[in-house]
Amino acid sequence: PFLSTTPEFIELTDALREQGVRVTVHSDVVPELPVESVLASASAARTAAPAVIVGYGGGSALDLAKLVALLCQHPEPLSQYYGENQVPGPVLPLVAIPTTAGTGSEVTPVAVVTDPERELKVGISSPYLIPRVGIVDPELTVGAPPAVTAHSGIDALVHSVEAHTARPSAGSWAAPLAVFVGRNRLSSLLALEAIRSIGPALPRAVSHGHDAGAREGMAWGSLLAGMAFGTAGTHLSHALQYPIGALSKTPHGLGTGLMLPYVMHACLPFAEPQLADVGVALGASGRDHAAEEAINRVVEINDAIGIPRSLAELGLSRDQLAKVAELGLGVRRLVDNAPMPIDAEALMAILEAAFEGNVTNAVV
Repeated sequence: PFLSTTPEFIELTDALREQGVRVTVHSDVVPELPVESVLASASAARTAAPAVIVGYGGGSALDLAKLVALLCQHPEPLSQYYGENQVPGPVLPLVAIPTTAGTGSEVTPVAVVTDPERELKVGISSPYLIPRVGIVDPELTVGAPPAVTAHSGIDALVHSVEAHTARPSAGSWAAPLAVFVGRNRLSSLLALEAIRSIGPALPRAVSHGHDAGAREGMAWGSLLAGMAFGTAGTHLSHALQYPIGALSKTPHGLGTGLMLPYVMHACLPFAEPQLADVGVALGASGRDHAAEEAINRVVEINDAIGIPRSLAELGLSRDQLAKVAELGLGVRRLVDNAPMPIDAEALMAILEAAFEGNVTNAVV
């Protein structure tokens, strides 16, 4: 809500009104988007009867804008759109203006909600949710607090690493494609450029929030990462974070960032060339041992920006790990996008290592 009082936002809405545009500001954005709050926002939007929805803010604000645009054109309940390709047609035109560098939601087909009737967050994935226009201005991210910068920024790194290590694309034109089609040449170009930009920029953006170069590097990297995973998809860090976030009540990026090095280590025997690419993008001097160096460098970035090393530090108990594995395994659109076959035992190995804070134990 505080964003509606900032000079940049007031300048934007004043300029629109000067052009004769009727503007209704809705600032009741609840982080992590509980379904009840989404329905209330959609009801307010239907009363305003807009022609265009503008999302202005962090990932939750942009995702809410997508869902409001959906529910202004299609009936409730929201749950009928959960999963992939369940949105039946176009939504209201969307303009997305991010004020954090992380989710890449301004270019992705995904919105994530928290449904109290389910034990983990759920996604709605459809090409119809991609905004018509994304306006990415690094200056709008300068005021983001260090924790927000860290959690959103590490999520952008997770997006790019998981897009580049996803299973290879094997789509068939004989049937409608999945929203996430797996790793492909274009997504990998975008992902690796995102990693090259995010790696050096993220620690600087967290420790020196007014560093314009760091903010620009993060905005560019987050945008490219969103474009990369918007087609290639993410995988295990995200599948596991859904139940982890629900159980620990912690931010999305905190969970995905914590899990990333453990997932990378588990993927090492199956995606070594791709992880070597990541290592080189993060500054490794050559390809020898670059895959292992990629994991080390992600751990270093996490340490530098304050991401905990273990699930125990988030307040999870060892007894909860089996439930996390069970729920994570149920997110098939992400689990099946991993570079290797995954079962509950494999997820438990990753979770046990993450609980103990020992990356080298994450062996599938």
